[in-house]
Amino acid sequence: MSEHIIIIGSGFGGLATASRLLSEGYSVEIFEKRDKAGGRAYVYEKNGFTFDGGPTVITAPFLFDEIFDKAGRKRENYISFTPCDPFYRIFNADGDKFDYNGNHEFVLSEIERWNPNDKQGYTDFIKSTKAIFQKGFVELADQPFLSLWDMIKVIPDLIRLQSHRSVYNYISKFIENDFLRRVFSFHPLLVGGNPFDTTSIYAMIHYLEREWGVHYAMGGTGAIIEAFTQLIEEQGGKIHLEAEVDKILIQNGKASGVRLKNGARYRADKIVSNADVAFTYRHMIPKEERPTYSNRKLDRMRYSMSLFVIYFGTKKRYLDSKLEHHNIILGERYEELLQDIFHNKELAEDFSLYLHMPTKTDPSLAPEGCESFYVLSPVPHLDGDIDWNTQAPLYRDAIMNFLEENYLPDLQENIVVEHHIDPLHFQNTLNSYKGSAFSIEPILTQSAWFRPHNKAEDIDNLFFVGAGTHPGAGIPGVLSSAKIAEKLICS
Repeated sequence: MSEHIIIIGSGFGGLATASRLLSEGYSVEIFEKRDKAGGRAYVYEKNGFTFDGGPTVITAPFLFDEIFDKAGRKRENYISFTPCDPFYRIFNADGDKFDYNGNHEFVLSEIERWNPNDKQGYTDFIKSTKAIFQKGFVELADQPFLSLWDMIKVIPDLIRLQSHRSVYNYISKFIENDFLRRVFSFHPLLVGGNPFDTTSIYAMIHYLEREWGVHYAMGGTGAIIEAFTQLIEEQGGKIHLEAEVDKILIQNGKASGVRLKNGARYRADKIVSNADVAFTYRHMIPKEERPTYSNRKLDRMRYSMSLFVIYFGTKKRYLDSKLEHHNIILGERYEELLQDIFHNKELAEDFSLYLHMPTKTDPSLAPEGCESFYVLSPVPHLDGDIDWNTQAPLYRDAIMNFLEENYLPDLQENIVVEHHIDPLHFQNTLNSYKGSAFSIEPILTQSAWFRPHNKAEDIDNLFFVGAGTHPGAGIPGVLSSAKIAEKLICS
């Protein structure tokens, strides 16, 4: 009889792990707190509009293909990816744009408009990131770091690749222009990191995007969740919705099952947590069972920023605007704003934004003649002294007024549906410690072996996938964590 495995949470990490283990012959059940699968990729639907709650930038699509291939299926029969060009349109504080894609000559032509002297520097930067990408992603992203020796073996490579530098510091070796430095250093924010603190290993994100492109899942990110759900059910897996895990049951130092909030108990041979790592340790496991990850240790770790996100639909289209599918709007301040967010934990009066306009590519996400958006602003996590019940409507107004004045004329009179989430949502609904949006911050001393391991140190038969464990946040990282969990469980 096959071993029975319970997975806590149905984010990308939990779903990918479930399918991989089902393909290996295991019996698998997923327990999800909310009324739909998806975790941070939860989908909001209202008045004919569809809003993706979570990750919308799809890179390394082959990682999805691997999961379906392993199950004897073809990914394209379940979900369709379409490439985005440009990858992003990036605006400076004056509204001037920079388009970035995977065509080297095109990017050089964009750089030419800002600073011709940086064309060679960018070319050199790309050459240097290839080595980082080869080591950090190709060789190490799907390998577990369970012992200090695993870390010691790669230290010479980390030194050679200058991992002690921050992403921004590394970029600045090659690029002179201040705005272009911002353009090529924002990527750590996609995985919860400060470009001025995050190890330069994360400069590989830029190379990864050039290698496989930036894609959009037709139907939205929720269509990927639906595809995974269909695949898992076809494979014989079970997904329990509105089934919140309260405790991980432990017997003689081994995880043996889960207890739900309603008191029901389910036994398993192994447990995989796709829930937030810090939340899992603090709230699902008794203190005496986890001496390595004590509350004190968890409190001393650094956590990613949170997010303030407004989802809104308009009764008119904005196809004549200067916006693309993925838009990054940088404010006047850069390092100072990030200092306020990550270190001072203060809600600044200014902001930088990511504006998602998926209906430019996929009109099906809104009623005919309408547009679907979300706008995202990085904000401090809940260690900051910010009363979000009071500040949320004020912050919302500031962002929407800015968009109306600069990018979306007559916006607020055309809004027909709107919804927002803030750090309290990440804490209370998504069970994310401190309301962080990406779990553990990706600094050098919290990467690889220094990050919470994919297998619990003190508890046998307990494994972790998702943003808070190795290799980290972002869809490629989370899907790679599922590959690691599969390797550890099957071995």
